[in-house]
Amino acid sequence: MSATPLRIPDATSIEAVLAGLDPASVDADLMPALAAAFPSFDFSVARVDDDYWRDTRSVIRPDCTRAGELRQWMTAELAKDGGDIKALWTRLKDTDLQITEWRGTSAFVFAPTGPGAGDYIQIALGREIEWRAGPIVNPDYRPWGEEDLLDPSWSRQSLPETDRLAGPVYRLLDRAGGAFVHIRSFLDRCSRVERDKREAKRPEMERRVIREVGPQGTRETPFLEAVPDWFDYVPREVRFFQDWEGSSAGAHRVFEHWALDVRDYTHKGEREVGFIPRPLKPPKERLLMASDVSVHLLMDRIEAVDSEVGLSFGWFFLMTHGHWVDPAVGQAIAQGLKAQRVRLPDPDARVLLRWADRSYGF
Repeated sequence: MSATPLRIPDATSIEAVLAGLDPASVDADLMPALAAAFPSFDFSVARVDDDYWRDTRSVIRPDCTRAGELRQWMTAELAKDGGDIKALWTRLKDTDLQITEWRGTSAFVFAPTGPGAGDYIQIALGREIEWRAGPIVNPDYRPWGEEDLLDPSWSRQSLPETDRLAGPVYRLLDRAGGAFVHIRSFLDRCSRVERDKREAKRPEMERRVIREVGPQGTRETPFLEAVPDWFDYVPREVRFFQDWEGSSAGAHRVFEHWALDVRDYTHKGEREVGFIPRPLKPPKERLLMASDVSVHLLMDRIEAVDSEVGLSFGWFFLMTHGHWVDPAVGQAIAQGLKAQRVRLPDPDARVLLRWADRSYGF
């Protein structure tokens, strides 16, 4: 008997699962629904506190029936007044029409597909609620441009539960082509795109020279002779995972500690592919470098960071992220390692020294 082929999730099938969830129990039902649709995967979810607003708004009447989508409705109303913004505002400010808005936070669903650091899938979701945001126009201030009507920025920041209209619902967040990603395949794509970009520049690089002016005159060195590994460049996204696997952090799964804001799009004919890592368990305070701090004190502080986030060598990956740990901390510890003033586990020391020699960050 042949084995049942593994059904890999895709955007259409995931959207079908999400559409079938009841808002009253959506948070509790999300994982069971995905598991039922894709029984070969062990799903987990991480929710991120990063409030955002969708640009989709509706116009509603007092009984909550909908008059239409805000931009289309407002554009038609403005045409009735011949484009006179003041006249439209005067007409609308005393009506009982209101607008709605969708507010959301991110959630990331993960499922391993193998033992390697990059062997997993990630699904980027938005958990969204539609709210009654306020009157159709600000009655106290006349709008000065059409965008003030089409994209109002005066809605309230805090809304009572009585103004909830719909949701919560989950939807795929395909902001830049990264709603559903198999990470191993994505890393291969990062390498391939970077390799193709550099290969396309081979004729230019072969012609380029580095000119140095000194006492003996001008010396010209072919660029590729000075930088022989230019075509072997490893993207930072790939290095992140290589360093994870090569360090003591590799005892954990990446997705237990990080979500990835993935992008894959084309801008002005140029392919842009990569990600920005987002810590799921950031430390409470940033670790910044100070001129009077000894390397031994830095060692104490990175150990405290690792303990707080629950990950050996976690400080290093927070450092590549660029916000939570100052890269100068990594450089100082690397110098301490070279001078044999401090020690790290051998795998971690190799990763740090490699980074210090050719640093990267997000």
